[in-house]
Amino acid sequence: MQVNGYNTLRDLAYARYDLYPVSPGHQLAIPFRHVASFFEATEAEQAALLSLVHDARRLLDERYAPDGYNIGVNIGAAAGQSVMHLHLHVIPRYAGDMDDPKGGVRGVIPEKRGY
Repeated sequence: MQVNGYNTLRDLAYARYDLYPVSPGHQLAIPFRHVASFFEATEAEQAALLSLVHDARRLLDERYAPDGYNIGVNIGAAAGQSVMHLHLHVIPRYAGDMDDPKGGVRGVIPEKRGY
């Protein structure tokens, strides 16, 4: 895939498995250029990251057959960012991996998860 003349996967971003996975297969999409926030990334970098998210899904579907996904990015310490280099999480989810997954990413504030 080309974006603004870049080969997005090779030149702008890469993916790898998370060193501290939330679930089996948890991957990260990371830009090569150092930026702390998704909002600091160029449109081409954002496109490269999203392309890697799609690639991760295909790979994870094949290797792990998850029942769902959470995709997320933490921006700023108040949002839980502990590594100040942009990375998108692709977290495979499995039926029964928690009692009640309702609310999904809203669970970052536990009392707001249920609605």
